[in-house]
Amino acid sequence: MNKLKLYLDNCCFNRPFDNQSRLKIYLETQAKLAIQEKILAGEYLLIWSYILDYENEQNPHDMIKREVNKWQAHSELSIAESTVVLEKARSLMQSNLDVKDALHVACAISAAADYFITTDRKLLNKLSGNTEIRAVNPLTLIEETES
Repeated sequence: MNKLKLYLDNCCFNRPFDNQSRLKIYLETQAKLAIQEKILAGEYLLIWSYILDYENEQNPHDMIKREVNKWQAHSELSIAESTVVLEKARSLMQSNLDVKDALHVACAISAAADYFITTDRKLLNKLSGNTEIRAVNPLTLIEETES
């Protein structure tokens, strides 16, 4: 059986460090933590990228930066900057994606990810018609894979 290949963007990795007082944020956090457990158990394949490194390095909170960075060691595939990734990102920016979001999505597409996981609702809306990648929030992934 092939493992699902997952690309989690930076806001997804940071969800557990957000204020958990809103139910939606709490539920997304729990779903994200469940996904991480399945990655650790070898059920899912985690994809990492140079843009995750770059964006995480910009985090002013050292503890959060260290915690997110630990996940790189659990990735089985890492996407480096390449002409293909940059061209795909430029194409995605034509759909009103900002540079960093376009680079994340381009890396996921380049890695042939089964799912691009984000907690950014605006980004999910922009990707809703994209046929190259299945973009979902963590709750949707749980619903789709555990039903």
